[in-house]
Amino acid sequence: MAANNRRMSGKKGAQVGSGGQRRKGLEGKGPTPPAEMRKGHKKNRIASAQARQTARRPAARGRGGKGTSEMVVGRNPVVEALREGVPAVTLYVQQFIDNDERVREALQLVADRGGVHLMEAPRPELDRMTNGLNHQGLVLQVPPYEYAHPEDLAAAAYDDGEDPLIVALDGVTDPRNLGAVVRSVSAFGGHGVVVPERRAAGMTAGAWKTSAGTAARTPVARATNLTRALEAYKKAGIAVVGLAADGEHEVGELPALDGPVVIVVGSEGKGLSRLVGETCDFRVRIPMPGGAESLNAGVAAGIVLYEAARRRA
Repeated sequence: MAANNRRMSGKKGAQVGSGGQRRKGLEGKGPTPPAEMRKGHKKNRIASAQARQTARRPAARGRGGKGTSEMVVGRNPVVEALREGVPAVTLYVQQFIDNDERVREALQLVADRGGVHLMEAPRPELDRMTNGLNHQGLVLQVPPYEYAHPEDLAAAAYDDGEDPLIVALDGVTDPRNLGAVVRSVSAFGGHGVVVPERRAAGMTAGAWKTSAGTAARTPVARATNLTRALEAYKKAGIAVVGLAADGEHEVGELPALDGPVVIVVGSEGKGLSRLVGETCDFRVRIPMPGGAESLNAGVAAGIVLYEAARRRA
């Protein structure tokens, strides 16, 4: 009877040992992933829907238009892009990914920044998104860059009571050179960079990284036709100065740098195109006692911008 009472009371008697299996089951499995990455969670469904809408949404056309969406692939490139403040829409993380240092840092950077969707995706989906590139389980979607209009750069300078100091790039196709020019323009108090719409570098993730974050405060404008954009600047009373190895003036002897000016930099090797060169009010050269044939766009722009800033100080 006592035994029956004990069973009916709900108290448990001695149990067969588990051999430590329960203790192992209670051990932690690492930090709980964010809600956006937990399959079936409401935030995961919302993030998935928003990411699909972002990918399908056509780019709106502003005065300067927009670039195209870009994917940064691979663990090191993704972490570096996030460190440098490259704009991002979504970080895609492969399901069941090996959680190494770079993956943890990427997740932490996204969490610290805020405003970036976190999506978990199977490997075949990431393979499809990246056209089979070695993504290593991390893919970062960079939004289309919103370009200004060339007229906006001069207007903003005049609104601030300053003479425009603008750099235009002619035939520069390396995004790293564009990023370096943006950085120099920011350093020397310039008002922006103009690039052609076609056959020219745009504001990609590589350009953002080289700009070291200055692209966030230095506008880049895109011109449908660079020659017409330069002619419009000339009509507005802005001098157009082209850099050329055989220029008639030395950069240190050109009074035009004192006032409103657009500095036009051509590609390394080819220099200015014929039509752009003919549109320039002045063609200037940078003295190079060392005998180098040419400088890359970032270095050449930096030298002339320094001279212009020195005169305005």
